[in-house]
Amino acid sequence: MTLRPAFVLMLLVILSGCPAATAAAPAKPNVLFIAIDDQNDWVGPLAGHPLVKTPHLDRLAARGTTLFNAHCQSPLCNPSRTSLMLSLRPTTTGIYGLAPWFRTLDAWKDRVSLPQHFKANGYRTLTTGKIYHGPAGGPQSRGQEFDLWGPGGGIGARPEKRLIPETPGKHPAMDWGVFPHNDKDKGDYQVASWAVEQLQAAPQDQPFFLAVGFFLPHVPCFITQKWYDLYPGDDSILPPIRADDRNDTPRFSWYTHWDLPEPRLKWVQENHQWQNLVRSYLASTSFIDAQVGRVLAALDTAGLADNTVVVLWSDHGFHLGEKSITGKNTLWERSTRVPLIFAGPGVAKGARSMQPAELLDIYPTLAELCGLPARSDLEGISLVPQLQNANATRSRPAITSHNQGNHGIRTERWRYIRYADGTEELYDIPQDPNEWTNLASDARFSSVLAEHRRWLPRIDADPARGSANRVLTYDPATDTAKWEGTLVRRSDPIPGLQ
Repeated sequence: MTLRPAFVLMLLVILSGCPAATAAAPAKPNVLFIAIDDQNDWVGPLAGHPLVKTPHLDRLAARGTTLFNAHCQSPLCNPSRTSLMLSLRPTTTGIYGLAPWFRTLDAWKDRVSLPQHFKANGYRTLTTGKIYHGPAGGPQSRGQEFDLWGPGGGIGARPEKRLIPETPGKHPAMDWGVFPHNDKDKGDYQVASWAVEQLQAAPQDQPFFLAVGFFLPHVPCFITQKWYDLYPGDDSILPPIRADDRNDTPRFSWYTHWDLPEPRLKWVQENHQWQNLVRSYLASTSFIDAQVGRVLAALDTAGLADNTVVVLWSDHGFHLGEKSITGKNTLWERSTRVPLIFAGPGVAKGARSMQPAELLDIYPTLAELCGLPARSDLEGISLVPQLQNANATRSRPAITSHNQGNHGIRTERWRYIRYADGTEELYDIPQDPNEWTNLASDARFSSVLAEHRRWLPRIDADPARGSANRVLTYDPATDTAKWEGTLVRRSDPIPGLQ
């Protein structure tokens, strides 16, 4: 009698006393989830600034795939991070401002977040620094978000007095520059140190999801001399601008950042702070790059790199004089375009995808890379096709919303913006990377406008209960807006320009 090979194999398994079901399965990949606050595209992998020095991000990009055309879903911390962690658009949740915390809302209080999905599938979840905006419900309830919480990070060492003149908004965070202190006294250094300790002590019998959130280059940009000295103290570091840049943008574009703590370009120029601000921002970027490098080095030293998916992202960008402003809260490239880099198992090395990508795509992407069950309630789409083949196309653009009715649509070539009053902008990014020429009124591009209008969100929720800070509403019946509850009329002077 001739025995079939499959039968022989089964017989050997039975005789050995080792059930086939106990055959070792591949270990689930770990996740190292790195966030940088207010980091625009001024990093080496995105080529956003010709002088920026980010060697560790450059090496991470060489190990993985850079989403070169990635954009946030809101140009503000709380709505952007809520969108990413839930894989839901701000226009779905109604979270547009710095408040509320999403779990205070009945519709989202039991929503399964990204780290909760990993915990439910056997992962140990840890966090340090800024991942969510704010305290995540406070000490009594934050345990449901992550298993272990490290230091909160933040500013750390502060100067005894302000480094720059008081800005018009008199906000204490509006400060930047050099003062004598040690890097080890900075909140971000301590965040990186805690992350290094966790990697060194990571258990071998359980995969981890480690979230590491850095504060800088968010203001105040306090920096030590060594990082400041990486950049020249002259106009070569300044971004290109045009004095008449806002002449062809709708008045409503000002409403999205009507009255902010961040000063206008006019103020930083008149107070001789433009160079200092830009230099401090670039120096902060390089300092954070070094902290990322410390964490990645610990991952390598611990022997975990080959089985860890690394994703690095920023919640939104930041203007440093472009469009006559500093800060975020816009629907232009400098405010929406962000670093998004993946590396590790299942990710092509040294690749760059030019397809539009969104931060809310991170949730389904990590779930797929780690073999977790797919969720049907996410609005993001997995980026795994692009991480395996950078030339793979995507079926939809990146969409950014800043309060109800104000949306930016970014395709591979175009940026389209529509404001709540119906006014529009259109830019041909390869030909006009600074977005200086609004083509929306040019009849030659009517078909381009029509194509992009169809991507405007069909769900455009009212602001959620408890919404506050940076919230803009518009009443078409009276053609009036409200910025943080204050009425804004067409005839009102634009703050900060007089």
